[in-house]
Amino acid sequence: MKVETLKKRLDKNRPMITITIRIPEDVIEDLKRVAPLLGFSGYQSLARAYIGQGLRADLERLEGDTVSALIASLKRLGVSDEVIQEALSEVAEC
Repeated sequence: MKVETLKKRLDKNRPMITITIRIPEDVIEDLKRVAPLLGFSGYQSLARAYIGQGLRADLERLEGDTVSALIASLKRLGVSDEVIQEALSEVAEC
């Protein structure tokens, strides 16, 4: 994830949207019980954290798959490992 994207994600004043989602009662009770033990002010904060955590993991996996596919394609097209590594290093600095 790029630094700028990460900074935006950490901004506490990001715009929020209200949604309605149906979740089993026992799951909500578990969230309410676990939230204070993990230092969250309430179960909704914990639910948002769980959603964000799963989303970040999926985004990283999916973006990683795209990068891996691109690298494989470049190698098939004859681009040297040195050039690929140089490009990856350059992108990592951004």
